[in-house]
Parts: sequence; structure tokens; C-alpha cells
Amino acid sequence: MNDIIQKNEDAIKGYEKAAENANEMGLQTYFRNKVRERSNFLAELRGAAPSLTPKSDMDGSTTGAMHRAWMDVKAFFSTDNDESMLEEAIRGDRAAYKEYNEVLADGDLPIEAANIISKQRDRIKKDLSEIKSMEDVR
Repeated sequence: MNDIIQKNEDAIKGYEKAAENANEMGLQTYFRNKVRERSNFLAELRGAAPSLTPKSDMDGSTTGAMHRAWMDVKAFFSTDNDESMLEEAIRGDRAAYKEYNEVLADGDLPIEAANIISKQRDRIKKDLSEIKSMEDVR
């Protein structure tokens, strides 16, 4: 469960970075909405497992920090920041979806936590479809 909490911390920071690097106002708004959504995910997860991570700790992972640095590099060299940020959001959501499935497959979760994780995983899958269609339009 701690891995999913950390994955959401990474997602929040990643979406903030994507909003910062995106050019189109609508895409910036989309990414900011994802920040709010993942912040809600994080609150739900921490509520289901309050003993795992202190509420003030939101460092994310080293891998997430490297991914955000890569987003900055990609935005700097890219001729289409919006396309680059969509690609990185897809990459991050795919990793999150995989992590959620791995935690659910473990089967060692309390029912309340499993329900929250399952609901969030399904939302990430829907987000992945939405963002892929946004990328296809570009």
C-alpha cells in the first residue's frame, strides 16, 4: 500500500510539472484537475492506512523525481510541449495502473483498502483512455 501512496505522490508532482510545461490552457487545466484527483486518491489511501505514511510526508520516489526531470528536459528540447506532456502523463498512468494491479493481486489487503484501490485503479484506466484520445487528436 505504501507503494501506491508513493505512486500518487509522484503523480501529483508529475501532473503539476505537466501543467507547468504545457502551453495550451485547456491542457493545463486538465493536468491541474488530475492534481486534485490524485490528491483525493492520496487522502483516501492515507485514510484507509493511516499508520503507513505521515500526512506531511510527500517526497515521492527517486524514480518519480527522475521522471519529472526528464519532463523538463523533454519540454526544453521539444517543439510540441503539449504532445510531450501527454506522452509523459500516459507513461506515468500506465506505471500507476500496473502498480495498482500488482497490489490488488497480492490479495493481502483489508477489504476497505482493496475497494478503494480497485476504484482508483478503474479511474486511472479511464484517465488513460481519455488522455490517449487527447494525444490521438493532436
